[in-house]
Amino acid sequence: MLSVVIVGGLHADARKATVERLLADVPGSVVLHHDLATAADGTVVRTIRDAGGILSAGETPLVNDCACCALREDLVPELRRLDAAGTLRLAVVELWDSVEPKAMAEVVAAGGLTVTGVITAVDPALVLPYLGNGDDLADRGLAAAATDQRTVADTFARQLEYAPVLAVLGSPEADEEDRELLAQLHPTAHQVAIGTGRPTTTDHATRLTDPAVPDHPTRLTDPTVPDHPAWPTDPAHTDHATRPTDSTPTDHPVRPTDASGTLYPVRPTDASGTLYPVRPTDASGTLYPVRPSPRSALARAALAGFDVESAAAAQHPACARLPAEADAHGVSTLVWHRCRPFHPERLYEALEDITCAAARSRGRFWLADKPDVLLHWDAAGGALCVESVGPWLASLPDAAWDMVPPVRRAAAALDWHPEHGDCCQHLVFTSPGLDRDGLERLLESCLLTDAEYAAGRDAWKRLPPAFDTLLEV
Repeated sequence: MLSVVIVGGLHADARKATVERLLADVPGSVVLHHDLATAADGTVVRTIRDAGGILSAGETPLVNDCACCALREDLVPELRRLDAAGTLRLAVVELWDSVEPKAMAEVVAAGGLTVTGVITAVDPALVLPYLGNGDDLADRGLAAAATDQRTVADTFARQLEYAPVLAVLGSPEADEEDRELLAQLHPTAHQVAIGTGRPTTTDHATRLTDPAVPDHPTRLTDPTVPDHPAWPTDPAHTDHATRPTDSTPTDHPVRPTDASGTLYPVRPTDASGTLYPVRPTDASGTLYPVRPSPRSALARAALAGFDVESAAAAQHPACARLPAEADAHGVSTLVWHRCRPFHPERLYEALEDITCAAARSRGRFWLADKPDVLLHWDAAGGALCVESVGPWLASLPDAAWDMVPPVRRAAAALDWHPEHGDCCQHLVFTSPGLDRDGLERLLESCLLTDAEYAAGRDAWKRLPPAFDTLLEV
């Protein structure tokens, strides 16, 4: 069955480097890309290519004046066609700049295909500039539809936080603060280094165990380069399994060894002694690319497996895996947790200062005038989005709990208060130069006072509904 990995991100250079690396590292892989830049002309351009170049290209019309809708309509049939061919191992879906991986992963999975990985490609030197960019996507030519009202900052934040794997470009402009910011924004992500230079000693995408062997990125496309230069081609050399592994040129030190250091046989033979082909072939006899199995960390991540439902739960405000407290290299993460509701007017008046206090903040919060409603806080680039995401579990009758996903019940149990249940403030702020003390004082000033709290829920509900203009409830 065809595996599908989704590669996205607004950092185009990092995304393209990631895609090229996957093509080089995974035998039998192709890249499927929908270019939405032509959406203004009413079409989306689709290309399919392998390491050798373009295999096919075509156009698909817009659906409901929405380029992303056209992508959804065209993506699954194309992937099914590639799957039906039976000759490919991996389809790399390279998303256009502002397309978010969550929606596409869910579309692919709903289409009956197997998503084995979601990767967001990142240039660490650009993380802070993009998080601080409050421009509308439309103003930057990155809107996916005429009605797209997203900003650069909030789109980038969601791309970053959804993917369990981050492909991190080896950017010479990035410093320790940049890398620390990336780590604190998504501490549970598996980071894989990519770049145009030599792989690290822990990443053997283009070589085996000898660090002195140069990289050979041209082997996939240059027909003049032998398939496996580590394997001798002289038929007189019929037994190389026990030859010593000294450093002479005839020993071929790039051949793999077992645990004892003994070289594996050059090539396996069948019962008659005939050598098997150097490289595996598909059903038509066509040779697969040089590398018989993915060896790089990036390739392993692309094929590791991906659970769409778990990924969605990890982003849901009620049970999101939020960052933990951290402070290093000038970057801080403040986790602010309280079991008292906000006064709606005081919080509303402080929104600008709170929103601008950190490069990124998110979580769930509790308003006194809406005590049964779980509210989502999502801020980046100096802009804040707040929305209702349903009731707190404490507000539900016992009979309704059976309909709540187990992950939601588990998350609620972690915050459970003997009086208020899961109703709480759980906000996380991450930024270089974060004024932790000042931010905490500001947040505390927005909570109900002791007297207001003691008045009880009926009194809370009569407080001025300052957030009604921001919430559709």
